[in-house]
Amino acid sequence: MNSVNKSDSWKSMMASVQAFHDKHRFKETGGEEMTYRISLMAEELGEISSCVTKGKDKEELAKEVADLLILVMGTAIAGEFDLNQTFWSKMEKLMQRESRMVDGRIRVSEFRGVKK
Repeated sequence: MNSVNKSDSWKSMMASVQAFHDKHRFKETGGEEMTYRISLMAEELGEISSCVTKGKDKEELAKEVADLLILVMGTAIAGEFDLNQTFWSKMEKLMQRESRMVDGRIRVSEFRGVKK
C-alpha cells in the first residue's frame, strides 16, 4: 500500500478499496456482483459475531469489523453510489429520531405504526 496515502481521510480509504478492486479485477470477474457481495458481508458479520460470542480480544474484533467496512465500501464502488454523501444524509435523519427502550435496550427507529 505504499502508493496510497494512509491518512484517515475517506477519500484515501476509498482509493485503497478501489485499488484492491482494480488489482483483482473485481468488475470483470464477478467480484462486484451484488448478491455475491451480500453473501460476503453476511459471512463477515458471522465472523464478528463469533469474535463477540467466543470472547476474542478487541484486536481480533477490530480486524473483522475492518473486513466488513472494506466490503461495505467496495459495495458502494460496485453500486456506483456516493457512500460518504449518503452516510451524512442518513446521519442527519437519524439524529432527528426519538429513541425508546425496547426489551430493556435502547432503540432508535422510525417506529412506524407503533404506539408509544
